[in-house]
Amino acid sequence: MSAYGIGLADLRVLKEQTLELPLIPEHLATIDQTLNTLAAQAQQELPRPASDRLNKLYLKYASTDATLGVDYTGTETIEELTTHFNRLYHQRYGFTFSDKALIVDLVEVELIAPTQANPEQLRTRTHSQGPIAVEIVPIFMGDRWVDAPIYQRETLQPGDQLLGPCLIVEPTGTNVIEPQWQGQINDYGYLIVERSLTPTLTPIQPKALAHPNPAQTDAVLLEIFSNLFQSIAEQMGTTLQQTSYSVNIKERLDFSCAVFDREGHLVANAPHIPVHLGSMGDSVTNLIQDPTVTIKPGDVYASNNPYAGGTHLPDVTVITPVFVRAEDPTPSFYVASRGHHADLGGITPGSMPPQSTSIAEEGILLDNVVLVKQGQWLEPKITELLTTGPYPVRNIIQNLADLQAQIAANNKGYQELLKTVDKYGLATVHHYMQAVQDRAEEAVKQVLAHLHNGCYQVTLDQGAGIKVQITIDQPSATATIDFTGTSAQLNTNFNAPSSVVKAAVLYCFRTLVTEPIPLNYGCLKPLQINIPAGSMLNPIAPAPVVAGNVETSQQITDCIYGALGVLANSQGTMNNFTFGNDRYQYYETICGGAGAGPSFNGTDAVQTHMTNSRLTDPEVLEYRFPVQLEEFSIRHGSGGQGQYGGGNGVIRKLKFLEPMNAGILSDRRTMPPKVLTVGAMANREKLCT
Repeated sequence: MSAYGIGLADLRVLKEQTLELPLIPEHLATIDQTLNTLAAQAQQELPRPASDRLNKLYLKYASTDATLGVDYTGTETIEELTTHFNRLYHQRYGFTFSDKALIVDLVEVELIAPTQANPEQLRTRTHSQGPIAVEIVPIFMGDRWVDAPIYQRETLQPGDQLLGPCLIVEPTGTNVIEPQWQGQINDYGYLIVERSLTPTLTPIQPKALAHPNPAQTDAVLLEIFSNLFQSIAEQMGTTLQQTSYSVNIKERLDFSCAVFDREGHLVANAPHIPVHLGSMGDSVTNLIQDPTVTIKPGDVYASNNPYAGGTHLPDVTVITPVFVRAEDPTPSFYVASRGHHADLGGITPGSMPPQSTSIAEEGILLDNVVLVKQGQWLEPKITELLTTGPYPVRNIIQNLADLQAQIAANNKGYQELLKTVDKYGLATVHHYMQAVQDRAEEAVKQVLAHLHNGCYQVTLDQGAGIKVQITIDQPSATATIDFTGTSAQLNTNFNAPSSVVKAAVLYCFRTLVTEPIPLNYGCLKPLQINIPAGSMLNPIAPAPVVAGNVETSQQITDCIYGALGVLANSQGTMNNFTFGNDRYQYYETICGGAGAGPSFNGTDAVQTHMTNSRLTDPEVLEYRFPVQLEEFSIRHGSGGQGQYGGGNGVIRKLKFLEPMNAGILSDRRTMPPKVLTVGAMANREKLCT
């Protein structure tokens, strides 16, 4: 906005006050009185009487934290305010509560006083001729190429009308009037743009792209859809961050969002947590194939089952089936969000116990649990599930708030997919969901053409070993990733669910693709993954798995990169640090050094490979928890030397201000990362002997 425009803007004063009162008839007088008092205070700050006054009530359901603003004139009934709030809440979160009272969290008043601008000078026309275009050029608007005239701003006169699409060029910029809009020069020489009721598109290409032929793949549309699907996942992530409660999700961004096709295959994701994204598809397909589940419109499900697509229990996946029409027998798509909950029960706060020996000690297991049934949030059932059993959750309010935030994120994806279908047609959207996967498959095949067979193995601190043999079939552009020879299922919690292994494979091969494609199911199609059942990479319930997701996954990536000869070992651990008590629970993965490659150094102090979360800002950490961050620095000299050096690790010191239980879940303390040598690169098939 220009300084001149700011000078012409109305003067506004906003006042608000917290009330925390139930929305009942007896409190309306108090609400009105508070609003009037705030309005009087606001008027004192204005230089002239206000011409307009806007009131808002910020309402929320009892025992929740999410507020939404409802316009209030003082004439609305309780029923009208409730209906308006429920409509807004359903629009944001995708469900409503049928049994919760409404609370007036705060009230807000905004007073508006018109500005007193200097008198403006009228302008007159100098000739009767209308606007003359200096040139007509093709521009892409409204999903098609159209002819657009270009006008010089200084030649336009009062009364001139300009139908979109057109361009208006002036010394300091260019104004674009889009189709369905029109511009007019007023008596003061200003350009006024408003919506037109008359269509003004003039196609210069006979091919309209609004509903393209779903049997053909257009290169331009493929790029559009590829970015569109990824954008939907990114919008979901933004919604989840904004509506979540816990530090884990809101600050550390330990969550992931993605879009799936009707078969539950990953189509596109935002750049979130790799170990989540590669495994979430298994959770969705497990829901689809579950014979005990009957999916209906308005249903939302939760799962963290490590033996059915999950990673470890704190990572809860919320899945929303997307029905384009309520009468459809099956969903057309699925959207899902996976968030790491600060605590989900178990024997230690934070649900990351280093010493667990069974899945029951790691927290509450959710297996396709219904969170929302046909639009109704099932809080009593969910609360009972999470707060019963030998090791219940420690902060149910936090869990419920984060689950609701995940549902809201999914609802955002749901609405954006419906908009996409409305614009392009269902058949076209299905076609391009498959096309972006085919594109990813082809990209991975092109990478395989430049790779060679290799073998690699690593040993964990506890003595268990991971072994991988990668065999490239050049004629078919496929590869076999075989983990035969890996240690049997462990008594410790370093067992990794098979979905975590699949996620690590997907991540590694996707990083070798230089083309900017979304990570999706297509990347896996040329890859055959063999994981022996009953091994530490494919455990049988009730094996403990909490470290497999975070620790073993890092070792798997090092194995794959080592077998391919493209990267030395990184820190090989996420350094999972948890602390807490009955009141506080916190978890973070501490960054470290990334491995060097054949032509580059490693990177200091980064989250490596299967984690992509942040560390909480010191100000937020110390505000939300009774701790002090005494040091966070690079541990110089810890990355290893060579022609290309590995990245350095970090030093992180925290001081507790009240008693806490704390734990570190980690590896690579006695078995250090391996270097990558020229000899090893040349003899990769012998690295397992």
